[in-house]
Amino acid sequence: MDDLEKAILISFDESGAIDSVLKSQAVAYSQQIKETASICSICIERLRVCNIVQVQFWCLQTLHEVLRVRYSSMSHEEKSFVRNSVFSMACFEGIDDKNNSVRVLEGPAYIKNKLAQVLVTLIYFEYPLIWPSVFVDYLPHLSKGAAVIDMFCRVLNALDDELISLDYPRSAEEMAAASRVKDAMRQQCVSQIVRAWYDIVSMYRNSDPDLCSGVLDSMRRYISWVDIGLIVNDAFIPLLFELILVDGLPDQLRGAAAGCVLAVVSKRMDPKPKIRLLQSLQINRVFGLVAKDSDSELVSKVAALLTGYATEVLDCSKRLNSQDDVGVPMELLNEVLPSVFYVMQNCEIDTTFSTVQFLSGYVATMKSLSPLREQQLLHVGQILEVIHSQIRYDPIYRDNLDKLDKIGREEEGRMVEFRKDLFVLLRSVGRVAPDVTQVFIRNSLDSAVASSADRNVEEVEAALSLFYAYGESISDEARRTGSGHLRELVPLLLSTRFPCHSSRLVALVYLDTITRYIKFVQEHTECVPMVLAAFLDERGIRHPNVNVSRRASYLFMRAVRLLKAKLVPFVETILQSLQDTIAQFTTIECTSKELSASEDGSHIFEAIGLLIGMEDVPLEKQTEYLSALLTPLCQQVEASLLNAKIQNSEESPAKIATIQQIIMAINALSKGFSERLVTGSRPAIGLMFKQTLDVLLQILVVFPKVEPLRCKVTSFIHRMVDTLGTSVFPYLPKTLEQLLVESEPKKMVAFLVLLNQLICKFNTALHDILEELYPKIASRIFNIIPRNGFPSGPGSNTEEIRELQELQQTLYTFLHVITTHNLSSVFLSPKSRGYLDPMMQMLLYAACNHKDMVVRKSCVQIFVRLIKDWCNKPYGEEKVPGFQSFVIETFATNCCLYSVLDKSFEFRDAHTGNDMEALKLFYRASCPRTPAGSGNQNFVHQRVLSLCVYNIPVVIPWISRCIFLEAVSLT
Repeated sequence: MDDLEKAILISFDESGAIDSVLKSQAVAYSQQIKETASICSICIERLRVCNIVQVQFWCLQTLHEVLRVRYSSMSHEEKSFVRNSVFSMACFEGIDDKNNSVRVLEGPAYIKNKLAQVLVTLIYFEYPLIWPSVFVDYLPHLSKGAAVIDMFCRVLNALDDELISLDYPRSAEEMAAASRVKDAMRQQCVSQIVRAWYDIVSMYRNSDPDLCSGVLDSMRRYISWVDIGLIVNDAFIPLLFELILVDGLPDQLRGAAAGCVLAVVSKRMDPKPKIRLLQSLQINRVFGLVAKDSDSELVSKVAALLTGYATEVLDCSKRLNSQDDVGVPMELLNEVLPSVFYVMQNCEIDTTFSTVQFLSGYVATMKSLSPLREQQLLHVGQILEVIHSQIRYDPIYRDNLDKLDKIGREEEGRMVEFRKDLFVLLRSVGRVAPDVTQVFIRNSLDSAVASSADRNVEEVEAALSLFYAYGESISDEARRTGSGHLRELVPLLLSTRFPCHSSRLVALVYLDTITRYIKFVQEHTECVPMVLAAFLDERGIRHPNVNVSRRASYLFMRAVRLLKAKLVPFVETILQSLQDTIAQFTTIECTSKELSASEDGSHIFEAIGLLIGMEDVPLEKQTEYLSALLTPLCQQVEASLLNAKIQNSEESPAKIATIQQIIMAINALSKGFSERLVTGSRPAIGLMFKQTLDVLLQILVVFPKVEPLRCKVTSFIHRMVDTLGTSVFPYLPKTLEQLLVESEPKKMVAFLVLLNQLICKFNTALHDILEELYPKIASRIFNIIPRNGFPSGPGSNTEEIRELQELQQTLYTFLHVITTHNLSSVFLSPKSRGYLDPMMQMLLYAACNHKDMVVRKSCVQIFVRLIKDWCNKPYGEEKVPGFQSFVIETFATNCCLYSVLDKSFEFRDAHTGNDMEALKLFYRASCPRTPAGSGNQNFVHQRVLSLCVYNIPVVIPWISRCIFLEAVSLT
């Protein structure tokens, strides 16, 4: 063993016993040898004499690299030497015809694969121009037996992988080389290769089935581009089917033959000859094979053959225009579909075949047919069976899905995604054959109820999911009237009590399905008691799983919203049924549950509010119901507030959580009462809400720094503004003062949002309150918000800066709301005048420089409103001293001219167009206030002219835009 061989062995060592430094030296030495000019001779010599597989692999790998990188610079003699040596090795000959030469083909598979790769690299560069006889020269050597035949197959496979196959991305150069090789092979040797395949399989089918499997696998790769007549003939096709159908042969060989037939089936051809080819195959010969062991390799291959065949027949039928031409493919399709449906439900399907895509294509062919024939109706039923079997959960995950642990969440997420396309298919089937679909769903529900305990949960869930998804394919009118079998299905759904209703999945889909068809109940009031029972008993709100119970509360609220006029006779019954649920809502155990905010359980109070808030409920009853709900909740809050100072720290979080729940419940309850009812027709109800507001506002006093409570109380105030209207006014001064105690950015944002609602609701009636509040708001906000924008670059995207940016954005909206609701006089009060200049500077900077064009427009609109409010006196009189000159000399120059010329001002942007419109309004608002020829108007015009002279290329589009907007406004 010389130094190179030692270095190679050390380099390949994976035992960890070799010193890392020594290994690095070995790798470096091997790499150094690679760089020598005579490396090809070195490698071939080692391959001749060395039987160490690591050395053989290194030599072949090096030859492969050298050929790919240095081929163009190699001499003619060197190329010839490498070509002859590699070819001799591939033909199981000694490199120099000496008997003592090592035979590379006696090595392991990966050595032979690497040798094939080297030979294919030579073919890439030399075939057919330099080495035209490579394949023809190789064929006679196949008579040497299995070793050479196996090597020939490896060469063909490597040629497909490295050059021909379109399964891998190819460069333009590689695509050209592939076309060159295929064209030469078609012309020169393909027919001889095909003949060799036939002879080898015929000769070795019994003695060496593994070799035959390898030959057929190579053949499968080439069928897509060789002359199909070489395969589809009286010799080869009978041989392939004989191999598939003979029981005594190994599954691997039979499956390889099926793969070849699939390649024939998948051959790209015009539709008419393709149909003749498919018809000639008599594919029905293999239908019975799929009923055998579904896990066997043969069944998997035959399943792929049948699905591929069906796909090709369907594709041909779509490409044929004449109705007469379509007849044969439809016959072939009808013949194969039962086996395809069986495969879809019972076999492992090849990943390249899309069940949904194929079935959707088949269903699409039915859309033009009315009515459907018996055969097609049968197929519709089988398609529904496929969908039903595919959407079922695996029972192995039942406990995980019920507990919804990590595994359960992953499986549920996977199935939700997996089902999407299947449900799209179901809706397509439902539109084509609604009656068949509805009958299938009814039968599925019946059989699910009767199924065995070990399958019951998954069967019921799948049947209900079918019914739920089907609802999307029918119109609201069909759901309302109960068209077709829906008249039977919906009552069946409502009245059925499934044995597995305790399952989380079953309970959730059951409730969702009822809600989807709730409009049927609106029309068929006899079903109302059944709906109420489903929501109020253990199937819904009383379900042991809290996730189901809360979901039921939300869905019940939606049902009440739609059916409330029909539920008046049942109000008493509903409230009695919900008493314990209402009581549990504010318990410590309940508040500790981790549930989503969208289904927190408060919806049950919203449902109750919708029920008892109707004017159809007598006043006495309405007062009684509302008092029974509000009084204990308020008493609970009062007791908690009374004891707050003596509560220890361990109790406090639980009490705070309970108060949160109570506020949420009262807030949700109030949603059912309209302003007209509580302030007009039934003021006694309004009084009860005022008293409740009195109690809840005390929370801000006792817990001023508890953010969750502050948020909940603020939300309730929003609700009371809409519910009580002007009746809420007496509560506002004290409430707003209390909310203004805290000045953190997030809290100020919530405070400004509340003020915006109040201003929009009450307009100028809020003037006095706002005049008192604005100086306090301004003093806090202007001290913490930078006037000249926020920093940019690294470290500028902190949580603190984001909160300040949100506050600034909300402030712009707040100022805009004030000015557009005739409240700009608030800025001129004695306490507020000191903040006028910082406000103007902030608005000016934003109008000129803010990156958001919507904000720019908003700030310009604020100035427009202020001009209209403050500059409407005759020339010479100023309502706000200095404002007019500020507008003309500072704002007009910087915002209307300089900012428009900035690169950030994109004229093609829609928001920029809106900003231009706002600037035009500003110009029209400011200039007419001054007499023609006045100093101010002349100043503006002169400023425009001077800028236009120095910026003509940039200003022209701006002037054009202004002229256009002016023309539009005049028309």
